[in-house]
Amino acid sequence: MTTAKDLFIIAMDPRPERSVGQGDLSLALAGAELIDLIDAGAVTVDEDRIVPGEPSAPQDGLLGEAAALLTRESPHERIEDWLWRRGRDLAAAYQAALEEGGELTRKRSGRLSFGSERVEPVDTPARRAAAERWEEREPVLAALASAIGVEGGASDVEGGPSDEEPGLDDEAVTVVVTAVHDAVMELEAVRQRRTIENSAFANLWRGP
Repeated sequence: MTTAKDLFIIAMDPRPERSVGQGDLSLALAGAELIDLIDAGAVTVDEDRIVPGEPSAPQDGLLGEAAALLTRESPHERIEDWLWRRGRDLAAAYQAALEEGGELTRKRSGRLSFGSERVEPVDTPARRAAAERWEEREPVLAALASAIGVEGGASDVEGGPSDEEPGLDDEAVTVVVTAVHDAVMELEAVRQRRTIENSAFANLWRGP
């Protein structure tokens, strides 16, 4: 599977400390797609801009959709802008695609038949491959997971954060991962600002 699909499966870990926001995950998935396109030679990175190569049609449907959405006119799109544009509702798109492909299943979270549903990965070769990549702490997957607050892998068997981040040996990939970190931090800042504003508004209506 693609890096984005592997990342989605890893983010589905049910442990509470690994709960990932849909917005954070969507931004990281957009970054993962861009890294796969870099690896495929479909794009290059010029400072902070995405420069498409020859049009390509990746076998993966969502990655092909990402390639088709690249801005080919100059000036080329900034990586940060791509993350926000492509990342809109991207986690939901990956969930739907993985469910359709039989990689995810819905299960009741309670004993009663009308209990709320949760989505879990199915034990498939693709899931096992993603888990193996994660346990080996493959640098790209580990770096993207770290950006959304998911830590683990072979270097973290007890479940706490590792002391060292895995090294990335590709400058373009490093630029993308850094942009994902920045975008996730920006999204968190927006959340905090809205929380403060909503709290102030509620206090205003309650009065002294």
